[in-house]
Amino acid sequence: MNSVPRLVVAAPASGSGKTTVATGLMAAFTARGLAVSPHKVGPDYIDPGYHSLATGRPGRNLDAYMCGTELIAPLFAHGARGCGLAVVEGVMGLFDGAAGAGELSSTAQVAKLLRAPVVLVVDASSQSRSVAALVHGFASWDPGVRLAGVILNKVASDRHEELLREGLEESGVPVVGVLRRAPQVDTPSRHLGLVPVAERHTEALTAVEAMAAQVALGCDLDALYALARSAPPLDAPAWDPAAAVGPAVPGRPRIAVAGGAAFTFSYAEHAELLTAAGAEVVPFDPLREEQLPERTAGLVIGGGFPEMYGPELSANEPLRTSVADLAASGAPLAAECAGLLYLSRSLDGRPMCGVLDAEARMSGRLTLGYREAVALADGPLDAAGGRARGHEFHRTAVTPGAGASPAWGFTSPQRRTEGFLQQQVHASYLHTHWAGRPGAARRFTERCAAP
Repeated sequence: MNSVPRLVVAAPASGSGKTTVATGLMAAFTARGLAVSPHKVGPDYIDPGYHSLATGRPGRNLDAYMCGTELIAPLFAHGARGCGLAVVEGVMGLFDGAAGAGELSSTAQVAKLLRAPVVLVVDASSQSRSVAALVHGFASWDPGVRLAGVILNKVASDRHEELLREGLEESGVPVVGVLRRAPQVDTPSRHLGLVPVAERHTEALTAVEAMAAQVALGCDLDALYALARSAPPLDAPAWDPAAAVGPAVPGRPRIAVAGGAAFTFSYAEHAELLTAAGAEVVPFDPLREEQLPERTAGLVIGGGFPEMYGPELSANEPLRTSVADLAASGAPLAAECAGLLYLSRSLDGRPMCGVLDAEARMSGRLTLGYREAVALADGPLDAAGGRARGHEFHRTAVTPGAGASPAWGFTSPQRRTEGFLQQQVHASYLHTHWAGRPGAARRFTERCAAP
């Protein structure tokens, strides 16, 4: 039975201020001495970095599409173990989820699965009394969602606040915070959202401190904590990576995991699953290190923004050669999105590792959305026919050479092939969450341990 006090921070739409409020709450409560567990609804990698900076704990994602609804509460309990408060930042609008799938993967669905009260962050910059109609609509749309409070964001003046409060008096939803317009807490963004913490640690820390100060000044933290404590006990066992992958593989193979500023996209559970499967996980930074860690038996390269570091990655020829040599030796490699680009022959004309017969380039087209996929052949992550759910999120394109073998056949939302599978190398644009497919972590570890 899990009784951790918890809140879900939601909004009517993207751009309302969820990240500012959620991160500010995490930092403000941490400053009060609480151990705060940070969570993010959906597949986003960047917001959890700010959450981690605010709390000193790993930011964890709760994605019902990729992991299944049955794992949301256990994954939450795993992350929140030993904490005095959990704050869950929502995604998009409160009721927005996977396209064409109803409430699946929406903030509302996650709030219901966690039996958590919801605080709605409303951008009030262009309204006054109408805010009451908006809040009433969100409070009454789904009786299973408990809308417990409202935080008014981007309020212009005392008079504006007065008008907003008057309008909300009859809504039955209390105002638990009022934040004035404060551009100094804005965080730099890029085409995929905020700039990752690893790229701007000092500035990110300053931004988080400003968010905490603004939230502490404008929100009733005692009232918010009381709302969090009103969440009923959650009858869900904590997710256990060891139970998910089964007995540890003998031999303790060393698996190198790319990190640093160029490769920031990774879910915390991936390393936990690999470790539970018997691997020794060794992080390394391709921007700083010229060789893979000694005795590397396998390599995992996640997503990020390699196009921002193309010159540096290309200039590190010793590491590129080391990666190519590892692949040529038959060792398993798993690469997602940015990792796919890094393994290509070139990125925007600059030499990369040359593991894949492919050319990569930036494009003006955003590819975004959830995908259902089936493995087209046996590989280091899946047996042929294995199914996965994942997410694409990129503005790059890869042109394969003749005879390249795709890794995935996408079955939804449209049928097409994607990625690369050659020898023991699996490279794809598809981001997956291994908590939803722990067999991938075990299979990869087994391949790394094989003589």
